[in-house]
Amino acid sequence: MTSNTRVVVIGAGLAGVRLARRLGELGTPVTLIGEEEHRPYNRVLLAEVLAGRYSPEVIALPAPAELTRARVTGIDRAERTVECADGSKIAYDTLVLATGSNPVLPPLRGLFRDAYLASAHRAEQPTRSSGRGSGGRPPGSHRTPDHVLPEGVHAFRTMDDCLGLSKAVRPGVKAVVIGGGLLGVSAARALARRGAQVVLAQQGERLMERQLDPSASKLVHRHLKDLGVEIHTECRVRDVRCVGGAVRSVEMHDGYALDADLVVLACGVHPRVGLAQIAGLDVRKGIVVDDELRTSDPHIRAIGDCVQHDGEVYGLATPALEQAEVLAELLSGRTSARYTGTRALTRLTLAGHDSPFDLAAFGETEARPGDDVVQLADATRGTYRKVVVRDDRLVGGVLVGELGTVGALARAWEGAEPLPADGAPLLHLLTNDGGS
Repeated sequence: MTSNTRVVVIGAGLAGVRLARRLGELGTPVTLIGEEEHRPYNRVLLAEVLAGRYSPEVIALPAPAELTRARVTGIDRAERTVECADGSKIAYDTLVLATGSNPVLPPLRGLFRDAYLASAHRAEQPTRSSGRGSGGRPPGSHRTPDHVLPEGVHAFRTMDDCLGLSKAVRPGVKAVVIGGGLLGVSAARALARRGAQVVLAQQGERLMERQLDPSASKLVHRHLKDLGVEIHTECRVRDVRCVGGAVRSVEMHDGYALDADLVVLACGVHPRVGLAQIAGLDVRKGIVVDDELRTSDPHIRAIGDCVQHDGEVYGLATPALEQAEVLAELLSGRTSARYTGTRALTRLTLAGHDSPFDLAAFGETEARPGDDVVQLADATRGTYRKVVVRDDRLVGGVLVGELGTVGALARAWEGAEPLPADGAPLLHLLTNDGGS
């Protein structure tokens, strides 16, 4: 690829910023388009900002010089241009979609209708000033890419989400977190640390059931309860009740109602593929790419949360960063680079002087018949360590508590090398707190 080739990257999240910086280091000019007004940031650490541990500046990413603030509304594949909301067009030779993901908004009664009516009513009233970016919606209401949420109801995906929650939370405020996965657990803990009265409602039978086994889930449950979080599992939320466009309560499927000043929607994410669909690219669960991160259009690549590679949609930071590194090599002329998938590790660190907590899960955490399982638990310290071995190879593990073994175990898993028959090194890794 020649030095005057126009590479345009849509999306200034972890993947887009890493790609742009690597291309700059490798001598390939790039234009990065970011929609958010904030400086690019590490989305993984938003819960720490909400908890008050970090300021937004601490989690900012070193952005490349060529950063354009714009919202892309379309792609003209024939002309090879991207069209922006302000009417401008940006030409490309190679376009990279790093559009990330959107929060899943559950189909709850009252979630959108009341907010829409309140917003429409407000828009009809004469006002002195609509406020920058208000769009006529009521103060405190939250706009997702396609919806307006009632005042007090927040998704938890962007810096604006985080800052909106931070402004609203105060000691004693009643907060309901809907969703008990990784995001919901992070949000509930952060709100509790800020002094909110937190209720977490999880539709599944236990917390973080996609990542953790039952024993590890129990420790997470205990940790949150120790912080004062009230937890309801196997609990479906059916209704968000609002008065004047502002949330007042959340009703469960059995009719039980929870008073709420704040509601956090932590129901997962889905790939943000709207631009790709409008452009006519191959989209299934995500934007389909090959080992060179090419979409169905040879002039358009894609990386990060929006991508489906070899049938897999990761939605995690590590695969996004690895894809960015591979694509940087390819676009800089190193044509042998290939992305062949990521053996991803889920890590959640909940720091704090009063109650530090750490967990990690990788590979297959549930054993099959014939597998060997090694488990170590310490109820006093609140730690739990389990690994699954199949045919003398480490195939997965889950670790909860104050951990120092994650890095070494993950390397043993990623290497997929046979373990020594006596098992001594594996036991050493499980019992060693010294390094990560």
